[in-house]
Amino acid sequence: MPKGDFTPLASIRLHWKSWPIVVHSARTAVAAVVSLSVAWLVRLPEAYWAPVTTLVIAQSSLGAALTVSRQRFAGTALGAAVSAVVATYFSPRLFVFGISVFLLGLLCALAHLDRSAYRFSGVTLAIVLLVPRAAPAWIIALHRFAEVSIGIAVALLLATVWPEQEDLTPANK
Repeated sequence: MPKGDFTPLASIRLHWKSWPIVVHSARTAVAAVVSLSVAWLVRLPEAYWAPVTTLVIAQSSLGAALTVSRQRFAGTALGAAVSAVVATYFSPRLFVFGISVFLLGLLCALAHLDRSAYRFSGVTLAIVLLVPRAAPAWIIALHRFAEVSIGIAVALLLATVWPEQEDLTPANK
């Protein structure tokens, strides 16, 4: 068979490459599901920290304090809203978790939020959806949102009142 007959396979690869957010969301969802599966498999007592850590590391990005804080705030708000709805209607199954992580990636893209927001929305989802609690999910989601909001406010206040000193070494001038 000539090389040119593999056009459909090449077009599939090209199609996926033209949708980086889909690939990124899928890769992140798979990584989160795998880490949760492994944690459950070895019976870790707090298995939810595995996907939380995976999401934080897989989504790492840097930026200015105000921009990152806006992304964290927006991501946490989105994660709290989605997790409250998902936890209200579905039990915390592996498939539900994986699909929710994937959908958060797409929702963040639609809302023009960056990967930092996606990271925090996924962390919020994992905490609300995967940690068994007696309280209703919307209360847990609201508490999570409040905790993060307070953390953002304090960090911005500290950055304003006590700003980080610029490194003035010769290499950084």
